Amino acid sequence: MNKNNFRILFMGTPDFAVESLKVLYENGFNIVGVITAPDKPAGRGKKIQMSAVKKYALENNLRLLQPTNLKNALFLSQLTDIQADLQIVVAFRMLPEAVWAMPKYGTINLHASLLPQYRGAAPINHAIINGETKTGVTTFFIEKEIDTGNIIFQEEVPVLPDENAGQLHDKLMIIGGKLIKKTVEALINKEISAVSQNKLISNAGEIKSAPKIFKDDCKINWHNKTQTVYNFIRGLSPYPAAWTEIADKNGKHFTLKIYKTEKISETHSHNPGTLISDNKTFIKITTSDAYINISELQLQGKKRMNIKDLLNGFDISGFVIVD
Repeated sequence: MNKNNFRILFMGTPDFAVESLKVLYENGFNIVGVITAPDKPAGRGKKIQMSAVKKYALENNLRLLQPTNLKNALFLSQLTDIQADLQIVVAFRMLPEAVWAMPKYGTINLHASLLPQYRGAAPINHAIINGETKTGVTTFFIEKEIDTGNIIFQEEVPVLPDENAGQLHDKLMIIGGKLIKKTVEALINKEISAVSQNKLISNAGEIKSAPKIFKDDCKINWHNKTQTVYNFIRGLSPYPAAWTEIADKNGKHFTLKIYKTEKISETHSHNPGTLISDNKTFIKITTSDAYINISELQLQGKKRMNIKDLLNGFDISGFVIVD
C-alpha cells in the first residue's frame, strides 16, 4: 500500500491540529474526510464561528463532518461508508470505542507531552507551570483509557527559561506536524514497533498529570516563591491567563490578568502580595522571597497593554492585592 490509496480520516479542532492536517495534505496523503467540532458562538458578540480545522478543510475542498454526538447511529454509518484505513486525532475530544476501533490500522493521537508524563487536556500549560526544562510530542494508538495507548514515536523539545505557553504551543505544533507525517509513513511501510506506556512508567519517576484548567485554577498565590509565581504566569500566558484581584481605596475590586513578568531577586520586609508602583513606569508585587515585576497585563474593562501604557491613563496608587 502507498500513500495514494491509504485512506486517512482526520479529527481535530483548533490551530494546533491544522498544522498536522496541512502537513499531510501538502505532502500528498489521501485525506478522505475531516471531522471537527460544530460551529459555536464566541467572543463578546457571540457570533457563530467555525473551527480552525473547518476553515482549512473548506479552503481545500476536503469532505467535512461536524457531529454533535459521536455515538449517533447516522454518524457511525457515515464513518463506515468512508472506509478509512487510519484515523488521526489531534486536539479533538474523547472518542467512543465504536469510533476509534473502526479502522483497520486503528486510530492514532498526537499529544503535546512526552507520555506517560502529562496525560490530560493541558500538557503545555502544566509543563511550564511545573518548571520543566524539556517536554515534547508523542504519537500513540488510542485505547479505552485517555492518553494511555502504546507509543509510536516521540520527539523531545527543550523548554526555554522564559518561554510562555503560547510560544511553546507554536513550537510543538510545528514539530507535531512533522511527527504525524513520520508516523503515517511508518505505518504505511509497516515499520511500527509500538511500546506500552506501562514499560516506561517504572523509569519515569513521578507521573505528572495535566488536567483541564479552569478560571479558579489561574489565581496567583503571591505567598509562593518568585520562581514558582513566574512559572505559573508564563505557563498560563496568553491563555487562559493568570490573574490576581486588586482593590482601590474605596474597596472596589478589579481583576488583573498578568501575561508577562520579570523576576527581581531582591529580598524585602513586606508581606507577600504587596503591590508597589511609582505610578509611572513599573508595578511590582512581592512574593515570599523577592519580587515579580509586571511587563504586560490587562485590567478589567481594558485591553491588554504594557505597564507604561496602563499607568499613563490609570492611577494605581492606593490599590492593594486581595488574597
